[in-house]
Amino acid sequence: MWNETTNLKFFLLNAENLFLLFDGSPPPNWEGLDEGKWQALSTSVYDNKPLHKCKALARTIQEQNPDILMLCEVGGHESLQNFNEMFLDKSYSPVLIEGNSDRNIDVGFLVRKNLGFYFDLLSNRNRPIHFWYSNEKDQTPKKNTNKFSRDVAELRLFKNDREKPFLVILHTHLKSRLDKENMDPGGVERRRAELKTLIEIYSEVEKLHPEAPILVSGDFNGNASRIATDEEFQDIYLKTPWQDVLEVSGIPPGERATFYQVRNNSKTDGRQIDYCFLTPRSIPYLAKEHSQVIRYKDEFGLEIGIPTTLEDKDHLPADHYPIIFELSNLKII
Repeated sequence: MWNETTNLKFFLLNAENLFLLFDGSPPPNWEGLDEGKWQALSTSVYDNKPLHKCKALARTIQEQNPDILMLCEVGGHESLQNFNEMFLDKSYSPVLIEGNSDRNIDVGFLVRKNLGFYFDLLSNRNRPIHFWYSNEKDQTPKKNTNKFSRDVAELRLFKNDREKPFLVILHTHLKSRLDKENMDPGGVERRRAELKTLIEIYSEVEKLHPEAPILVSGDFNGNASRIATDEEFQDIYLKTPWQDVLEVSGIPPGERATFYQVRNNSKTDGRQIDYCFLTPRSIPYLAKEHSQVIRYKDEFGLEIGIPTTLEDKDHLPADHYPIIFELSNLKII
């Protein structure tokens, strides 16, 4: 029996405050505006992403030409739609449901148009994570459990039957390390609870769609790799069959950093905190030779070096680096 197949290229990135909100239609000359006039196009409480960073990010995306982008830190559906229309030639369908972020940064997707299949998007923003801060545990009656800091967005790709997807992507942005009220140092316990609930969602999806390959992607805000794993991510290797796409592809650990911490008068610290985990049914489709962490280039096409100062880092299109990978000969059910 002949099975239709497809090759898909994926692009995973925390796009760093991708807000593009305008009071009205941008003027015809918007591409040539200086930064002050660009920002003046909006009176939103959120600054728009700098114009030069939007252009540089778009160059990176267009050079890689991915089919599906999994993005973090998107300032809502309007911002995602504006980025696609203004910088990516309307090549994609913006896909986003607003989550729980107190900074209004969401997880979302861009799906290339005319790929020959359809998609559904589901949200887990109201899913309880069974986590309470110390001051909440003492309340009687106890406050309702917290929910994901952002969301776990579930993208289902299907050809004919929406109940039989040929690929499912679970995309998230786990709790940051910020702890302004000093109730959960480093956000470790909340991240642990969010990871545990993410695993529960994965298990449910696997049972519901036993034939579908699954990807689990996002900004995990910590070391979720197999090497020196942060404590809150231990369950990945104790309770799941997930495997990091960069590890499976044989990328050396030193080349997997997606985020660089730059401190004054100290060495730049590169870490991988963004991941796409493959599951047993998705691993066979991985085209290992095409996986990598992309380094940004300047307007002349020259690769920009790893930032060694805060000024260097601020000039990058985003403070994270994208991961790209491909699935080949993926069967379309």
